Amino acid sequence: MKALRNYLDKIKPNFERGGKFEKLHSTFEAFETFLFVPNTVTRQGAHIRDAMDMKRTMSIVVIALLPALLFGMFNVGLQHFRAIGDIAPTTSYDFGLIWHCFWFGFLKVLPIIVVSYVVGLGIEFLFAQLRGHEVNEGFLVTGLLIPLVMPVDIPLWMVAVATAFAVVFGKEVFGGTGMNIFNPALLARAFVFFAYTPYISGEKVWVAGLTKGEGIIDSFSGATPLADAANALANGATTIDWSNSSTPIDWFLGTIPGAIGETSTLAILIGAAILLYTGVASWRIMLSVVIGGLGIGLVYNAIGANVLMTMPAWYHLLVGGFAFGTVYMATDPVTGAQTNTGKCIYGLLIGAMAVTIRVLNPGYPEGMMLAILLMNALAPLIDHYVVEANVRRRNKRLKLTVK
Repeated sequence: MKALRNYLDKIKPNFERGGKFEKLHSTFEAFETFLFVPNTVTRQGAHIRDAMDMKRTMSIVVIALLPALLFGMFNVGLQHFRAIGDIAPTTSYDFGLIWHCFWFGFLKVLPIIVVSYVVGLGIEFLFAQLRGHEVNEGFLVTGLLIPLVMPVDIPLWMVAVATAFAVVFGKEVFGGTGMNIFNPALLARAFVFFAYTPYISGEKVWVAGLTKGEGIIDSFSGATPLADAANALANGATTIDWSNSSTPIDWFLGTIPGAIGETSTLAILIGAAILLYTGVASWRIMLSVVIGGLGIGLVYNAIGANVLMTMPAWYHLLVGGFAFGTVYMATDPVTGAQTNTGKCIYGLLIGAMAVTIRVLNPGYPEGMMLAILLMNALAPLIDHYVVEANVRRRNKRLKLTVK
């Protein structure tokens, strides 16, 4: 590492003002700070300093995403080989089988990750060069989140278009990292959902090869648990047939069809533990989302107006993108609420709205994405009223009047 540091110091003058490549200063600075801690500090004002800069924060989030990513790669292979009849649902797992599934999934998922990073970072570097700003580290996380919320067989050009839309219209038009209103990864998924709906909805998009009919056996449907529930409502059934979705244990472990990184609640909980232990994510938001989802779920259980309302409330925590959205999306420090009370309100509304969309709209059984995007827009308003309420309470306590 010392040799690399010396080499960077040697070529650095070429990228500074007056150097041969001064126009590429932002690009050089981005690679330098990615490899080494920057040696610059704030020049004015009083600031609280610690060892946690943006690069370290983003690195921790990426590490927390690895359990969901690695399991997602394994599950991609598992679902594919189940679909073609090579693996039965009751098959016991040994190392050879796990590696076989993982390697297949790795080869399927890696191109999606590469496209996401190449397109997203390319746009970030371009805007940084045009503005003469530093390249922010925010896309290190976004570039991994986008593939994890996508179906495995989504065309790569579609990933590129969605990523470009998310970066340009979700971040750069607002001023870049730290200024965006909406979570860019969710914007990418929303873009695909509304622009190319057949590629991100239905029963066939969640399993590799299912849409192409690559030797798929007749007994395999590819339906997710939420799809089974929505189908029951659409068909007027009084009960939900979970036979295609196996059991809640399978939902918790994640051995079911779904988006690449969203199926395993267990893997997501490992990521949540990392984020909470390091203090990167807010426990208030995570807990509030869960309470909001469970609370409104119990209310709908009591109403029981349709078959989805009779679904046990805790099922919602295990299926779809509820757990993934709770841990990685709702806790985004830029687009979420900032005050402690606001975080609780923000989380409660996300959980309640996600479950509400699921049980009232069978055409769109997955409600987490829309719930978080809507609350992203309302987060500043929530914080505003929380602060105003605190001001009024203090004024009342001190018997002050505000003209």
